[in-house]
Amino acid sequence: MRTNRIRTTALAATALVAALSLTACGGNEGTKSAGPAPAATTESTAPQTPQTSETTAPPAGAPAGTASTPAQGKHAGGNGDKGTHSGTETATQASSTARTTCTTANTTVTVTKVTRPINHLLLTLKNTGSGLCDAYYAPHLGFDGAQSVFPIFKDSKPQAVVTLAPGEEAYAGIGLSGEPGQGKLYKSKNLSVFFAKKNGSTYDTPAKLKLPAETYWDDNGFVTYWQSDRANALMY
Repeated sequence: MRTNRIRTTALAATALVAALSLTACGGNEGTKSAGPAPAATTESTAPQTPQTSETTAPPAGAPAGTASTPAQGKHAGGNGDKGTHSGTETATQASSTARTTCTTANTTVTVTKVTRPINHLLLTLKNTGSGLCDAYYAPHLGFDGAQSVFPIFKDSKPQAVVTLAPGEEAYAGIGLSGEPGQGKLYKSKNLSVFFAKKNGSTYDTPAKLKLPAETYWDDNGFVTYWQSDRANALMY
């Protein structure tokens, strides 16, 4: 009986040692399998892309590639809209600088009586065309059925030919007579205004005007060159 108890005790001790060994092995294997997890996490983290000051983020909704072009790049070399605008401006300038001679076809002429100086009339020429026109020399005047052209006051010649843009005006003063009693007076109701060409000759078709009532003139009268200023036309 004693021998059986010793064997039973020995077998129980052996079983206990085996159980403890299995437990120890299981614990080590558990620790070992959990070890690589941090390394896997580190390898799955994507590297961050460095940003530079030259890259500009595109606004929300902008098409791909917008950020690669600087905002000022479109006009930096004088291209883009600047070139288009320049072409339009050139075309406009070419249209506005197209010029011709002022005639009855592109102007209107009016005649009015002035209070100062006395015995004077004022011719006003207005450009009604779409381009520039040049008012050359002086208007050639004919009172009613006069046989000769009214004298032109040479000293009134301006420094340059008067050029009118659409809507602008030129002026010429008419001195109706000289000193009282120095010439025979003629009464007229109508006035013909002939335009001068660049070479000094005149166009055949005049502007026909109605003169103010009680208009008298004599052979000592004169007409000035076309002037750009009303005061200059009436200073003689």
